[in-house]
Amino acid sequence: MIDLGAGDADLAPPPAAVSALRSALDDPRMSRYPFQLGHPPFREAVAEWMNRRFGVSLDPWTGLLPLLGSKEGIAHLPLAVLDPGEVAVIPDPGYQAYRGGVTLAGGEVHAVPLRPENDFLIPLRELPRAIADRTRMVVLNYPNNPTTACAPRSYLEDAVAFCRERGAVLVHDHAYSEVAFDGYRPPSILEIPGSAEVAIEFHSCSKTYNMTGWRLGWAAGNEALVGALARAKTFIDTGVFKAVQAGGVGALESYDSWFPGNLEVFRGRRDAAVQAFTAAGFAAEAPKATMYLWIPLPDGIDGESFTRRALEEAGVVVLPGSALGAGGEGFFRVALTVPEARLTEAAARLAPLVAG
Repeated sequence: MIDLGAGDADLAPPPAAVSALRSALDDPRMSRYPFQLGHPPFREAVAEWMNRRFGVSLDPWTGLLPLLGSKEGIAHLPLAVLDPGEVAVIPDPGYQAYRGGVTLAGGEVHAVPLRPENDFLIPLRELPRAIADRTRMVVLNYPNNPTTACAPRSYLEDAVAFCRERGAVLVHDHAYSEVAFDGYRPPSILEIPGSAEVAIEFHSCSKTYNMTGWRLGWAAGNEALVGALARAKTFIDTGVFKAVQAGGVGALESYDSWFPGNLEVFRGRRDAAVQAFTAAGFAAEAPKATMYLWIPLPDGIDGESFTRRALEEAGVVVLPGSALGAGGEGFFRVALTVPEARLTEAAARLAPLVAG
């Protein structure tokens, strides 16, 4: 079996993160309740990294919040800012925490299909007037999972303007901010003028540092929104294990020395996968960012039947686009989470399923 389903890389975390975690475990203070304050050095390290990477100045105590992975923060934010019946615009396909969080908060989901003709961007200015006027939240994710699309700065600027005009919250899921290739450096929504009024951005150690199981991330941005999320979380959890946050400090401090090598592994996998899937008869394009390929299926082949055949006949796990929303029908996602040789083998196994 070759598993290209979940975005869960087989690579090791930074040694500095493991070492920092190991040392922290010997300190009894790390086993006390972290609450939402968390481990102060982690807040300081995050603020320093955000400043270096994006040129964004954040107060470590009021402008950011440690999270049990960015997923829980994204899912819990609607509980803090949405009233029942208010509209949240989300991407389709998209991470299911977007839809789930809004639904649990009693909000109304308006899912917008991400289509190639729109460069997989949400055309905010084309929303129906009845929806736009009731929109209280807009969720964006660029670089995008699963489509791998990247948003130009002009699009982000217009998204900020759209939300400011309506008093809506702009949520930016930036989990793939660092997994970008060929010199591309994805911008933060917090770099955009006016974003301080409306935006909150979510970051994760999962993809950048191969720390998916550690469950460590953060929210940053508008202080009122960060504070509202912190208050909601006080009723839900008591914070991230402080030893894990100490490991996060080690990861952030090793970014310059460790991360380029990790990114090069993903670049090699991207190039090998694009070559192999193209040779196998698929229309595979090299993404500028993320750890995925987003591949269209030939006409007449639906995603669910293709991925079931891939599993049962070829022993390859891939994700049907429709698993992340109806707007993903006609595509499937390949995760670059195994070595190059396994990606090449997977493509070869899948070739007969689309052979004419």
